[in-house]
Amino acid sequence: MKTLSKFILRYLWRWKFEGSFPKSLTKFIVIVVPHTSWIDFPLGLLVKWAQDIDTNFIGKGSLFKPPFGFIFRWLGGTPVDRSKNTNLVDAIVDEFNKREKFSLAISPEGTRKKVDKWKTGFYYIAKGANVPIIMLSLDFENRILKISEAYNITQDMEADFEHFHQFFKGVKGYHPELS
Repeated sequence: MKTLSKFILRYLWRWKFEGSFPKSLTKFIVIVVPHTSWIDFPLGLLVKWAQDIDTNFIGKGSLFKPPFGFIFRWLGGTPVDRSKNTNLVDAIVDEFNKREKFSLAISPEGTRKKVDKWKTGFYYIAKGANVPIIMLSLDFENRILKISEAYNITQDMEADFEHFHQFFKGVKGYHPELS
């Protein structure tokens, strides 16, 4: 799958990687920005396979219903019921603590629509599980998949978010007006 994914990304879709996921890390969160289209999902899967990382994701519950729900689970997905007021952060922190190896890809925007402010769940998950954050930008304008070094959050949330926003500054998604 790795070779095929690299071929598709490089020669069919004309994407280039800048950086790579560290092989020494067994636990981390990947924040993927911008999330503006359904196309981000298959692109993310190709990145996962090309980079040979076993990353999980969460998605709205309707994606996991028959007839195709089993495929999303097989790909590493877990459904989220956004209509209930459950503590998703604590549940995911527990998953990190239970496993020797676990990573989670998540979009801090929480939707494909344009947002003024990111959701903070990924940050509190990283803090609670004491895991680093790796940033992945989907730069459709330049066809570059930029992967950051692992970033350990500090006690200064505002400074951490400024660091994240600087990494993604100027990056255009599939629908640039939503970036």
